[in-house]
Amino acid sequence: MLKEALVNKLDYDELSNCMRCGFCQPACPTFRETGYEAASPRGRIALMKAVADGVMEPDKDFVDQMNLCLGCRACEPVCPAGVPYGQLIEQTREAIEEVQEHPWWVKAVRKLAFFHLFPHQKRMYQLGGLLRFYQRSGVQKAIRKLGVLSILPKQMREMEAIMPEASGKGIVDFFGGTIIPAVGERKYRVGMFHGCIMDVLFNETNRNTVQLLSEAGCEVIIAPDQVCCGALHAHSGEREQARNLARKNVAAFHKADVDIIVSNAGGCGAMLQEYDHLLAEDAEWQEKAQWFASRVKDISEVLALRVEPKAWQSLPQRITYQSSCHLRNGMKVTKEPVNLLQAIPGATYVQLREGDRCCGSAGIYNLVQPEMAGSLLDEKMGHVAATQADILVTSNPGCLLQMKAGIHRAGLEGKMEAVHIVDLLARVSSKQ
Repeated sequence: MLKEALVNKLDYDELSNCMRCGFCQPACPTFRETGYEAASPRGRIALMKAVADGVMEPDKDFVDQMNLCLGCRACEPVCPAGVPYGQLIEQTREAIEEVQEHPWWVKAVRKLAFFHLFPHQKRMYQLGGLLRFYQRSGVQKAIRKLGVLSILPKQMREMEAIMPEASGKGIVDFFGGTIIPAVGERKYRVGMFHGCIMDVLFNETNRNTVQLLSEAGCEVIIAPDQVCCGALHAHSGEREQARNLARKNVAAFHKADVDIIVSNAGGCGAMLQEYDHLLAEDAEWQEKAQWFASRVKDISEVLALRVEPKAWQSLPQRITYQSSCHLRNGMKVTKEPVNLLQAIPGATYVQLREGDRCCGSAGIYNLVQPEMAGSLLDEKMGHVAATQADILVTSNPGCLLQMKAGIHRAGLEGKMEAVHIVDLLARVSSKQ
């Protein structure tokens, strides 16, 4: 029964901490789009509590509202009571997943992705190799020309159109080892979290990350036993599998004995930084998880301390920035990316209206909730177009793909490009 599962999973004290003040509503994208109380964080918490108290039965509408949430956590910074809404929605989805009966094909896809693909980096590289063959062998051009992709849903066609060049090898293969020395005097011993999807679809960004860290005086350690961060699992109700992945990552980086653990993906970083909460009830791993979480930083935080903008090449272009929700609301990193962009010589930084509002990517949200994601993206691209920027920068792979899709969708190709902040900084670095 879903009710019993919710009672067992939910942190009831945090549910009760919600004061129903409504400060979360203007910050919530789904509330702003629908105007429905149930589609706000306050409304969803009220539904959770009503079920836990036995006031209502958790029906399909309840489940639908929990799934409609983006998990962007924009409600958390504005909450005067400090309610950890992100944890509550993940606990609720875990309870739902525990009792929900999916169609056979959904079960098969979830099992394949969450248990047999993402947790195994070698399999991710094999998938990357297949995608690379598809992209470079002429098969992709032939399939597009024949119109075969027309059978796919619109959102999947859009994703295929902007898919970056895949790689069947990781950054360890590129650098020829797991230790990359610092350029000059070593300031930090940094563990590089390369991610599962990042090392396949954004391999160049990972390489640039290592290079920039090395030039900033960091000895970079690529822990060989690291795995997927578990963010997609946690957001999709598979929290136990997320815990399994967390234990493996904690062990891998603890063994590497690093000063800092760096992430270049806002979604991954926020998940890594909350391993202490995820493993809070695991006595064996709690202390090591706290050690791990306390060391996680975004790449922009490290570079903001170490880089020398005066040595950068001039970039006489207009730049705007779309903030990553989990970087901002989860990791609480807001100033560093903007400061780095504003320091680029010759560049004109243009503030993006509502650049702190979710773009609709939210992991796989744009695939499972295409209508809401599309609505958010269309509004976002209206603000982006108004900046007349040459370069749209973001700090998360999901956001980057969504921005690329938005540029394609809005007909801005040839006028604007979407770039990860690491790749832009690598572009202006005089040492590249």
